[in-house]
Amino acid sequence: MHPAPAQLEQAFYQSLGDLLFTSHHKLSGKYLTEKNVKGTSRIVDLFNAPCAIVAHDTQTDPVFNFGNQVALELFSLKWPEFITLPSRKSAEPLEREERKKLLDEVTQNGFINDYSGIRVAANGDRFLIEQAFVWNLIDDDGRYCGQAATFSKWKPL
Repeated sequence: MHPAPAQLEQAFYQSLGDLLFTSHHKLSGKYLTEKNVKGTSRIVDLFNAPCAIVAHDTQTDPVFNFGNQVALELFSLKWPEFITLPSRKSAEPLEREERKKLLDEVTQNGFINDYSGIRVAANGDRFLIEQAFVWNLIDDDGRYCGQAATFSKWKPL
């Protein structure tokens, strides 16, 4: 278990953890983690999950606002760098149009259950993610709050 960033104790991240967990369950029927806890424990469980979990906000050029330890390692970034990264930069320039089509489809349909695509780490390493679940983050009032993805299969290229 890795030490979680101190920011995860903030109310924003506790709410984001609940939103990630509940919205994923509503759309997939599955839990992101084995435990169904709330608050700080939930976001810390997501941070330490054995699969990659990422989320971005609702800006015109969305910025990551969450990446768990697996994602940080895959993208070769530390927490402060990851949560300021425009999510489009997780794909190479030639792959960004494909990524945009994916996100547009998720926006229209609510989720995609079997996405595969090439991503690039900060150090230039490329990897293929496979069987990713990508979904809209919709709160209890029906407001769109961003998008998230989780995957447990990837391979270096």
